[in-house]
Amino acid sequence: MSPRNPVWHPFTQHGLGAPIPRITRAEGASLWTEDGDRIVDAISSWWVTTHGHCHPRISAAIAEQAGKLDQMIFAGWTHEPAQQLAEGLVALLDGRLAGNEGPEGGLPYVFFSDSGATAVEVALKMALGFRANQGQPHRHRILVLEHSYHGDTIGAMSVGARGVFNAPYAPLLFDVGVVPYPGTGAEQASLDALEAACRAGDVAAFIVEPLVLGAGGMLLYAASTLREMRAICAAHGVLFIADEVMTGWGRTGTLLACEQAGVCPDILCLAKGITGGAVPLAVTLASEAVYAAHYSTNRARTFYHSSSYTANPIACAAANANLAIWAKEPVMQRITTLAARQAGGAQMLAGVAGIANVRQCGTILALDYRVAAGAGYLSALGPRLLAHFRELGLLIRPLGNTAYLMPPYCIEPEDLARCHEALARAARIN
Repeated sequence: MSPRNPVWHPFTQHGLGAPIPRITRAEGASLWTEDGDRIVDAISSWWVTTHGHCHPRISAAIAEQAGKLDQMIFAGWTHEPAQQLAEGLVALLDGRLAGNEGPEGGLPYVFFSDSGATAVEVALKMALGFRANQGQPHRHRILVLEHSYHGDTIGAMSVGARGVFNAPYAPLLFDVGVVPYPGTGAEQASLDALEAACRAGDVAAFIVEPLVLGAGGMLLYAASTLREMRAICAAHGVLFIADEVMTGWGRTGTLLACEQAGVCPDILCLAKGITGGAVPLAVTLASEAVYAAHYSTNRARTFYHSSSYTANPIACAAANANLAIWAKEPVMQRITTLAARQAGGAQMLAGVAGIANVRQCGTILALDYRVAAGAGYLSALGPRLLAHFRELGLLIRPLGNTAYLMPPYCIEPEDLARCHEALARAARIN
């Protein structure tokens, strides 16, 4: 074993002995190590940093709030940052998610938590509580998309793909119905499977990552398919849960991926970029119908979920600063510019030998390296790719033989070009 270090890092096999650089500061799309080396953060530090590290507006909001109210219980109490954020989110999304096929429309209620996985747990519990409180306990089945990933808590793992991420914990996971991934040419088969599952009458909800399945391999599918899936759920009274933890806040080219399909879910999960990536916070937004099913003078119908740091005031202040950035800065222009540059990179990479399936959705670019055998998350190529990018001063974290770029919107064109060139050079590693 290596010399003892008390830190146990996530998604890291310490037995491989790979170096773990220590980062001391960050700004924009750049990280600096303790040795003074500059690293380009090409994946937004696990998809969270949207406007760049240490954005002045967000940093100032955090500092100001920390001097006024740092933390308080949120069960039966409230505070201004949370109230302002909830109202701001509802107002921001109201004009963007106007195509709801459901009977009520809109997402007027905001429930706070602290990570994408907990936002998903909240969504699942809301869906099951909705059914139970409506006298439909038999409608308890959850449908998921093949290859999906929704987090690492027990409920979130249960609605994700079974595989290396969760195999040791299989006894803890509940059973779900799996709808085939609607890739190119397989859209109708996916829709038919969803229709058949919904028709059975025992389904409570269907949860999806809209347009892009992230950890499952950056797999894309069409907005028209998302729209059809939403319509099928509405026709059968199945709650539609959109997990926009990764796809939200501009990643796919619009504020939310659901916008591109013209749909509004019954339940929406947001996290990561909600604070611009500065501090942890998540929300689960719910429709009028979902909220109303829990609203009662009967305390047994209360929505029993919380965490100690629900709606932390400092995190809410950061999120309010993020909303201000979206309102006052040309964020969509930056996203459009970045998407265009990614498209140029995708065109170049599509002509590189050893690279396949170059794909793009908004600011996200992904590709697969051809391997003779062992494709997938545990591909032997993965660690070699990671070392290659690290040696070039780039934070690019492959998903096995799949590599992707999801940089902050402020990344300089020269740094983005470096990333594209590094992806091309990596094709020679194999």
